Amino acid sequence: MSHVTCTISDGIAHVRLDRPEKLNALTLDILDDLVATAARLRKDKTLRAVIVSGEGDAFCAGLDFASVLRDPAGVAKAFVPRPLRGTNTFQEAPWAFRRIPVPVIAAVHGHCLGGGLQIALAADFRIATPDSRWSVLEGKWGLIPDMSGIQALKELVGIDQAKLLTMTAEVFDGSRAQELGLVTRLDNDPLAGALRLAEELAQKSPDALAAAKRLFNDTWTASPRRTFARERVEQAFLLAARNTKAAREAAFKKAEAVYGPRGR
Repeated sequence: MSHVTCTISDGIAHVRLDRPEKLNALTLDILDDLVATAARLRKDKTLRAVIVSGEGDAFCAGLDFASVLRDPAGVAKAFVPRPLRGTNTFQEAPWAFRRIPVPVIAAVHGHCLGGGLQIALAADFRIATPDSRWSVLEGKWGLIPDMSGIQALKELVGIDQAKLLTMTAEVFDGSRAQELGLVTRLDNDPLAGALRLAEELAQKSPDALAAAKRLFNDTWTASPRRTFARERVEQAFLLAARNTKAAREAAFKKAEAVYGPRGR
């Protein structure tokens, strides 16, 4: 039985971790399902946004060590990187959502620990309850975050804070997470807040959103020269795109734009 569900309504995909009796703790099967779900969504050019959430009392309590360690062969297989992607299954489970060319929003409540935190950080935006519980928890077990968390942390916080969170495994609430830069917005109902943001973004050209996501993700640490080159390439495509014309005409008419499928 899959513990990851995905439904699409009005162009917005709702991906849910669905193992509430275990606080959505991650198994090898769940990691595989996350990779497969993100791969499917990446191909859907009618998609406008993705919301990732957890059923029950938590977003995700991290890796289920008891389950995972019962399958050493599975762990070894999941640890081997994919030649083309450069990520293994542990890393690709969160990072595959970075590859989806639409905004991805994590709606966080309850525990957001270890691997769960790394899944949340792979989203473009995080909306969380003030009392949600966050931690780079791997340090408690004598480990480091290895599900793309290092890359995500260094994009979001200063190096000293990234080291401190990783080395201490401190548990902190959603309000503190926002102060650190890990949370985009606080909301007592993060799922409703995520849906409002997704609906707002769905009113923009899907081609422009995809271009913006690619640019920021691919050039965040690049040189100005490389960034300027990528800007020109993306803008040249947008200038000729049908959805750009739809946005322009709607703006002139002060009307709501009607967009077609994403170009790429």
